[in-house]
Amino acid sequence: MTRRLLLGCSAVGNALAERTREERGDLVAITDDTGWASTLRDRNVATVEGDPTDPETYPDAAAIVLVASDDVARNVAAARAARDRYPDAMVVTYLGTAATDEQRTAIAAVSDRVIDPVEAVTGRVCEAVGLDGDADDAGDEGSTDSGDGTDDASDADAETDVAAGLAAGPSQAPDDEKPARLLATLRGLSGPLLVVAHDNPDPDAIASAIGLTRVAESIGIDADACYGGEIAHQENRALVNLLDIGLRPFDEVDLDGYGGVALVDHSRAGINDSLPEDYPVDVVIDHHPPRGPVAGSFLDIRPAVGATSTLISEYLSRFGIAPDRDLATALLYGIRIDTKDFTRATAIDDFRAAAALLAHADESTLERVESPSVSPETLRVLAAAIENRDVRGSVVASCVGEIADRDALAQAAERLLDLDGVTVTFVYGYMDGVIYGSARARGADLDAGELLRDALDPVGSAGGHAAMAGAQVPLGLLAEVSESEAESLAEVVETFVGERFFEALDDAPPQPVGLPPEFPTD
Repeated sequence: MTRRLLLGCSAVGNALAERTREERGDLVAITDDTGWASTLRDRNVATVEGDPTDPETYPDAAAIVLVASDDVARNVAAARAARDRYPDAMVVTYLGTAATDEQRTAIAAVSDRVIDPVEAVTGRVCEAVGLDGDADDAGDEGSTDSGDGTDDASDADAETDVAAGLAAGPSQAPDDEKPARLLATLRGLSGPLLVVAHDNPDPDAIASAIGLTRVAESIGIDADACYGGEIAHQENRALVNLLDIGLRPFDEVDLDGYGGVALVDHSRAGINDSLPEDYPVDVVIDHHPPRGPVAGSFLDIRPAVGATSTLISEYLSRFGIAPDRDLATALLYGIRIDTKDFTRATAIDDFRAAAALLAHADESTLERVESPSVSPETLRVLAAAIENRDVRGSVVASCVGEIADRDALAQAAERLLDLDGVTVTFVYGYMDGVIYGSARARGADLDAGELLRDALDPVGSAGGHAAMAGAQVPLGLLAEVSESEAESLAEVVETFVGERFFEALDDAPPQPVGLPPEFPTD
């Protein structure tokens, strides 16, 4: 398959050819300018001398299309033809220097990215086409920061940089095609997009949901973000209250009013979200490995990355979307929370995303989010977890009885890890007819997600990462047993869950080499 297609030629195309002279077959050029055709062939580029606006001259497939003549009117026609012929391709159109407002609008309507030579520099173009190539730093020298977040360069330098970005080539084809495929999927929706976070969302899910709506809105797709359950954790409430985050409760959403659904920070409809099970999904972006088949027109699931916010930040960067202060702050906080300030399951991509977001984020707001008042319920649960702890070697399990805030379990599990000699913690309690549990591991030779899955998945749902996991088990008959026996419900729950947990601990698997099970359910 043709990886890159050049329609029309100019200084941009010529510079592109110079950089791809040893990559014959990877680039095809179409131009009706005999002089440029001859020059391109001299550059060892496969060149068709024909009309770049005529789809009959195009190859069967292309992943990236650069429309790059000096004639703006022909670029409009070529971009429209390319979009019709390759609906899933990334179309990047060179605007030139004399485009009218009408031509700018026409090009923007069919292009994934419009390259203005005044603004185009290497890094921005590499982001636009989803590539990380040798040109990443080439355009920095001699450019000046205009103070508004854009870099200014001469037309000649910009043209060279446009070509450099296209020529650089993807290091991993599947990942580098994802930006184009995401945009194609969004454009194919029949109506607005609904972005669904998992129930009782954490900062990573909250930020990712808002971030994906911004991606959709950048190409003219209306989008809303929603969540099921409640936002109960103090830090999470502070995040939503202090930032301008438009997250709607799921029960206020009319599914019939949307043309597509996206899942963020989880991957299966009806599993830890409020959608009906097996509800059709168009987009899935997640960093948790799935425990079952995942359906969707576009999937981006990367377990090696520490946070879904990292993936969303990457898409914003690839599409040249500068996050506003609130979104950047939320995404940065999402990364920090899911990686525990870069000490847990952290990839180089997480550091890169955080570094890019830091320039836009509000550090004072982050401090306020990270230091909210602690609720009496959280203190009560933590005290109960310490008082009721069952210590076996380096593992601690604790039943805290009835709870009013399930997020307090996760906070207690985190704090118990600070006990001397403890490497694994599991704190559980019950509310609204469901037993909830949260596990944490630090420096342990076992997988917390697999441990909970072995212990409780047969009677409920459980899973997570090696270092962080959660579980949910319906109370069901346990409540009836407590009513007919002398034991309290808390004692029945402790016996039932605790025994299963420690039995599974005897056969606990080591940390995984491949994929751990799905997202933490807490």
